[in-house]
Amino acid sequence: MTPSTTYGHVCWVYDDPAALDQAARTFLTAGLAAGEQLWYVTAGPVEPVVARLTTTPALGDALARGAAEVVSLPDTYPSGAVVDGPAQVRAYAAATEAALAAGYRGLRVVAEATPLVRTPAQLDAFTRYEHLVDRYMRARPFRAMCAYDRRELDGRAVAELACLHPETNAVEAPFQLFAWDGTGHRAGLTGELDETGEELFVTALERADLRPVDGRLVLEAPGLRFVDHRALLRLREYARRRNTAVLLRSPLPAAARLAALLDLPGLTVEVAR
Repeated sequence: MTPSTTYGHVCWVYDDPAALDQAARTFLTAGLAAGEQLWYVTAGPVEPVVARLTTTPALGDALARGAAEVVSLPDTYPSGAVVDGPAQVRAYAAATEAALAAGYRGLRVVAEATPLVRTPAQLDAFTRYEHLVDRYMRARPFRAMCAYDRRELDGRAVAELACLHPETNAVEAPFQLFAWDGTGHRAGLTGELDETGEELFVTALERADLRPVDGRLVLEAPGLRFVDHRALLRLREYARRRNTAVLLRSPLPAAARLAALLDLPGLTVEVAR
């Protein structure tokens, strides 16, 4: 997978720092071409990252003239060991607006976030934050590659992080649940929903905390390749607990037939053309 050069909220999981370095260069260089300001948020010392980036002439030039900056993780996520999601979104929003005011077309960030997801409490807070910031990215010109070291996380943690990004290189995530717009009223869904990802799907829905509008939650799923009865039952239960209905728009006629066969009040599956 090549990191996105357009919308770009990417979960990049690595076990080789050199592979992360290459992916980060690709992602940041695309930001230069788009006229964006660049940040590299490092969990380690700043100087080695600066030295590595300067071996790419365009990035070296951007560092020299202030269009790119390498900053430390504690300086960027000041809330402490457990991220304060809404506060962190506000911080990135302020940085994005500052970049726009300085004449850039947006802000693009690579963030080594592994130290912020090591404990269960950290992981829960950070995954909730990932969906919040995803909503912000749908509305404003902010892009990010969130990097996680697979050597320090188990497969379940990787899956929980990756499934709440619209793009990922992680094989651990069978689906992606992400913001469709900046309101939180609609979400996007892609991948496959079967028994192997059932509990992960429940967890992702809870953390995304979708907001009903006019008594209905809407899931736009043009990239959904498969959905089984368990996922439909989980969707209906999620909506029931929120006293709302749910609409799933999918290109899969079989999903609509299955929903009709199950007769699940409050769940509608619409075949999207």
